[in-house]
Amino acid sequence: MTTVEPIKSKKDVEKVERYLEKQSTRDHLLFVFGTNSGLRISDIVALNVGDVRGKNYIQIVEKKTGKYKKFPLNDKLKNLIAGYVKGKRDKEPLFKSLWGRRYNRITAYYMIRDACKKVGLEEKIGTHSMRKTFGYHHYQQFRDIALLQKIFNHSSQLITLRYIGIDQEQIDYTYNNFVL
Repeated sequence: MTTVEPIKSKKDVEKVERYLEKQSTRDHLLFVFGTNSGLRISDIVALNVGDVRGKNYIQIVEKKTGKYKKFPLNDKLKNLIAGYVKGKRDKEPLFKSLWGRRYNRITAYYMIRDACKKVGLEEKIGTHSMRKTFGYHHYQQFRDIALLQKIFNHSSQLITLRYIGIDQEQIDYTYNNFVL
C-alpha cells in the first residue's frame, strides 16, 4: 500500500476546492468535509443526509476503531451542507453516485486523485490525504500535538507527527538552519 501525503499548501487546497466546485457540488462538499473534519473516507461516505442536516455537531461511531466520536461542524461546512441537502430525504446517503448508490471510497479516491492532478499537484494523493491535510493544517494553526493525537485516536504524539508529515519537515528545518 502506498503512503499518501497531506496537501501542505493552503493555496493548493484552495485550488482543489475551486476545481471541484466547478465540477460537482457533491465532490466539492466531500473534499471540504474531509479536509475540515479529519474523518476517514469510510466514515464520510457512510453519512446520511439526516446525520448532517441542520446539525452543529456530527456524532458517529468510527468504522475502523468502533469508537464514538463527536465534533462540531465549522461554519464553512454548515453552509455547504445546508445548500447541498435541500430537497433530500434524511435517510438517503449524503454522497451518492450518478446511479443513486452510496458513494464508496474507491470512487472518492479516483475523484480526489484526478482533481489534484488537474490542478497540478504531484504529491502522492488519495482519500486519506484529506484526513492528513486536516491534521497538518490543524497542527500548523494550533501547534497542539496532544490535542491532534486525541482527535485522531493515535497512541503517541510521535505517530501523529509522522502521520501528518511533520517529522521530516522538522528535521529538514533544523538541518537547513543549523550552523556551527
